[in-house]
Amino acid sequence: MTRTVDLNADMGESFGPWVMGRDAEVLDVVTSANVACGLHAGDWDVMAQTMAAATARGVGIGAHPGFPDLQGFGRRKLHLPPQSLAHLVQYQVGAAQAMARAAGSEVRHLKLHGAMANMAAADREMARACYTAALAVAPEIIIMVMAGTQQQAAAAELGCGVACEIFADRAYNADASLVDRALPGAVIHDAERAGERVARMVEDGAIFAEDGSRIPTRIDTVCLHGDTPEALDIARSVRTHLTAAGICLQMFAGASLTSA
Repeated sequence: MTRTVDLNADMGESFGPWVMGRDAEVLDVVTSANVACGLHAGDWDVMAQTMAAATARGVGIGAHPGFPDLQGFGRRKLHLPPQSLAHLVQYQVGAAQAMARAAGSEVRHLKLHGAMANMAAADREMARACYTAALAVAPEIIIMVMAGTQQQAAAAELGCGVACEIFADRAYNADASLVDRALPGAVIHDAERAGERVARMVEDGAIFAEDGSRIPTRIDTVCLHGDTPEALDIARSVRTHLTAAGICLQMFAGASLTSA
């Protein structure tokens, strides 16, 4: 059986005349796009333009909700009551659904952003609150989870469609969490290293942590960030290395963890 994997990128993070990332070029590399919903980044015009561009290329669209924190780019922790957190996620999923339909497409998946994602990766109840909220307004949505974390555990309990994600340009701790961005080596800048490392992880079905440990996991999708100077080089390197390894690139199916 041919091994397949999806390539995803966070995008739609520009705001008015301020440009973040190289979305148009990255869209030519990826198979799925996680589009900011206007609270941690982006705005209604950027959402519309990004979703139209993704639709034209046949790239799958995902809602990418985060904390309402434009100044901090959604990377600062906010502690919200569960009901308010649920409403925050639903508000952003609803916006994404409307903009995707206006572009002639649909929202396929959900991926949490920044601090919201990292907090949910360590807190199963928080992850479950976010995912339950999204599924209440979009029952068929596929939940993209950080592989090996409490996000994955929460999605498994819900029995929903899931895509397990690894990161091309981020270093890992032994518990499958991401190394804090404030620490040296947390972000990988070498395109060749990133591409070779991702291909090995996908082939092996495991995350390789910085301490040398191996964390077995299902891998459905690889995240390629678009907001660093070398992002496009990394995206192209990852695609090249995966193809060279005989791994087919296509949108994830979103099988549940119990049926996989």
